[in-house]
Amino acid sequence: MDPILVRRLELGRSLTIQDVARAEGERSAYHHRLRRFFERYDLVVLPTAAIPASPLDSPMPAEIAGRQIRDHLDMMVPTYAFNLSPYPAISVPCGWTESGLPIGLQIVGGWRQDALVLRAAAAFETAAPWADRRPALP
Repeated sequence: MDPILVRRLELGRSLTIQDVARAEGERSAYHHRLRRFFERYDLVVLPTAAIPASPLDSPMPAEIAGRQIRDHLDMMVPTYAFNLSPYPAISVPCGWTESGLPIGLQIVGGWRQDALVLRAAAAFETAAPWADRRPALP
């Protein structure tokens, strides 16, 4: 099995019912903070990942901006911050690294604003001069 999946399963097995209840309480509080944020703003736009894409056979970096990286999830903080919420999010290409790999832009909307998020993503992709470009196959 995939080592990342195995690690997640092991972490899940180590949780107690109290851990799960506490996490659900924290997720609920997070949802309400986001709800208040989206009362003021329509969208939030941010990087999809903490670093640009790298080839699949590249080793994971030891740190990003001085912070130690424990696993691939540490590089995906911008996305899993919204995976924990019921808010719609999408990732679209927004550029390319010097080596030709895509860089992602995440667009997140308020509660039940899926159509707005999809319209924003479509508008961005329409305006992008790289909309038809694809990464080279290895």
